[in-house]
Amino acid sequence: MIILKRLLTVLVVGLICAAVYILLDAGENNQQSTLLDEDAFLLIAHRGASTIAPEHTLASYQLAMDMDADYIEIDLQMTKDGVLVAFHDETVDRTTDGSGKVAEMSLADIKKLDAGSWFNAENPDRAKEEYVGIQVPTLEEIFIAFGDSANYYIETKQPAQSEGMEEKLLELLDQFELLGASQPEGKVIIESFSADSLTTLHQMDEDIPLIQLIDTMDQLIPSPETFELYVEYAVGIGVSSKKVDEAYITAAREAGLLVHPFVVDKLAEGEKMKSCGATGIFTNDVDAVSSLK
Repeated sequence: MIILKRLLTVLVVGLICAAVYILLDAGENNQQSTLLDEDAFLLIAHRGASTIAPEHTLASYQLAMDMDADYIEIDLQMTKDGVLVAFHDETVDRTTDGSGKVAEMSLADIKKLDAGSWFNAENPDRAKEEYVGIQVPTLEEIFIAFGDSANYYIETKQPAQSEGMEEKLLELLDQFELLGASQPEGKVIIESFSADSLTTLHQMDEDIPLIQLIDTMDQLIPSPETFELYVEYAVGIGVSSKKVDEAYITAAREAGLLVHPFVVDKLAEGEKMKSCGATGIFTNDVDAVSSLK
C-alpha cells in the first residue's frame, strides 16, 4: 500500500511538472511567434547595449539580452581574408586602438585590436576593467556564445565591396541551425541599405525576413510604387526617427510594411513612434525604453 501511494505521488508530481513545462514552453513559443506580428512592438538593441558597454562586443550583446531586448543588432563586415565580423564603421579608428579599413585587414589584424578601452575613456562613469582589451567578435563567435537563445537583427554593410558576404552569412546561419521550420518566424532578420544585397538574399532564401533601410535627408514619403517595390522582397523598412512622422508610418503600414525607426533612446520619443504606428525601434538604451514593450 505504501509503495502504491509513493508511485501515485511520483506520477502526480511528474504530471504537474510536465504541465508546467508545456505551459512555459507554449508561452515562450507564443512570445517568439509575435516577433513579426504587426501588433508587436520590438526593442532592437542597436549594436547591443551600446550606451553602457562597448558597441558590437559580446559584453554589449549579453547586457542587451539581460535587459530582455527582442533583438541584438549586428553590423556585419568582411575582413580581407573573408571572415565576417561585427563592426559598424568602415575603419577601426573610432572604436579600437588601431587604424585602417576593416576590409583591408585580416582577422588576425582585427583580433589584435583593443575594442573596449575607448569606451572607458569616453564614459568614465560606466567604465569597467573587463572592457580593456576586449576583442572584436566574429559572427561565428557570436553564434557560439548565444546560439538560439538570442534573436538576431543583422545588417550587411559594404556588401558591394564584400563579394560573397550574403553566401557566407547564410552558411553560418545554416550551420548554427538558426533558419528553417525548427526556429520561430523572425528568429533572424536581415537589414541593409543595399537593395541589391537584400534582393540577393531573397533569391537565396525567400523565407528570411528582410528590412530595407532608408537613407533619406528629408521627410518625403516614398511613392506607393516604391513601397510596392520594397514589399516584393522585404517585410519592413528602417528609417530615421528624425525623418519619419505619423503620415509616413501610416503610408508604409498601409502598404503592408513593418516600420522600425532608428535610433530612439528617450522614452518620450519611443512613445511617440509607437503612437504613430511604428512596430519597433532601434535603441542604444534598452533600459530607458523598456516600458514600451
